[in-house]
Amino acid sequence: MKLQSLYPGSGAFGFAPPEVPVARGWVGPPDPTIRPEAAAFVRAVPAPFEATLTSMFIRAWQELVPGRLWLMPKSHWHYELNFGSTPWLAATLEHVDIDPGQLQERNNGSAIEFEPDEPDRAAHVVQKLLENLMGSDFAVMFPDHPVLATVHHHKQIWWTTTDATRAARLDGM
Repeated sequence: MKLQSLYPGSGAFGFAPPEVPVARGWVGPPDPTIRPEAAAFVRAVPAPFEATLTSMFIRAWQELVPGRLWLMPKSHWHYELNFGSTPWLAATLEHVDIDPGQLQERNNGSAIEFEPDEPDRAAHVVQKLLENLMGSDFAVMFPDHPVLATVHHHKQIWWTTTDATRAARLDGM
């Protein structure tokens, strides 16, 4: 899997050429900002959006991309913990035994790792991101698989992969 940084110092990555990724979007509430040409690979999920998306995400992690999960801001921790997500992110991290003080002054997108036997911890963070993000997005990387995900502030999860079989399985979830 060959990745490239999309924004230096952040957690934003994409597949590097000559890789040709395919995208899939799981979308909560209707979003008029999604381009019509994306409709073919977008799936609307039922309410309650945050809980449904979180459940689907954890199932996809456990069944399609088992192994470690790395979660990181697509901006950087200093921004998220001091400006972008200040009212709630520190408490969310503390709830899963991550010290936000270790991240608060980092001007990078250092990854938080969740092990396969920690679905409840990961689910808590993903659901809180879906409930509370206002303008930022978070990236998810599965280091053992050619799959990336974005937890989007419009209550969406966007997947990219270079594996057509995994893309088809995402469609079936």
